[in-house]
Amino acid sequence: MIVAAKPRVVEILLVEDNPGDSRLTLEAIRDCAVDSHLKVVRDGVEAMAFLRKEGVYGDAVRPALILLDLNLPKKGGREVLAEVKNDPDLRRIPVVVFSTSDSEDDVRTAYSLHANCYIPKPRDISQLIAVVKCIEEFWLTRVRLPAD
Repeated sequence: MIVAAKPRVVEILLVEDNPGDSRLTLEAIRDCAVDSHLKVVRDGVEAMAFLRKEGVYGDAVRPALILLDLNLPKKGGREVLAEVKNDPDLRRIPVVVFSTSDSEDDVRTAYSLHANCYIPKPRDISQLIAVVKCIEEFWLTRVRLPAD
């Protein structure tokens, strides 16, 4: 008898300081076809502690994908992106910059820091949900992510 392998739960880290955007992203991810778990942290310091499994995050599960806002308290998204992509243990984690900024300088800087993609966050709620579903469709069903 062949037993089917249990599908892997895809861990996603959302780094977002806006509670409304966090809630909408969570709702959109819940409707995904892929079994996923979304962990939300509210600033860059907390994001790096989570990724490095420091303090209260000692048993955190390594995310397969990071959704990163740029404008964060304590430590900005640009700094987080630079730290992640310069860390040999973290650099393979895809980082999707998901920000309200549509500035060409922000886009250029994000790609210079090795963001995997840059998606301007729509201000309209229905468009925000649609974009999150597109992120899910591409990153969680089309792309093969590393297992670790």
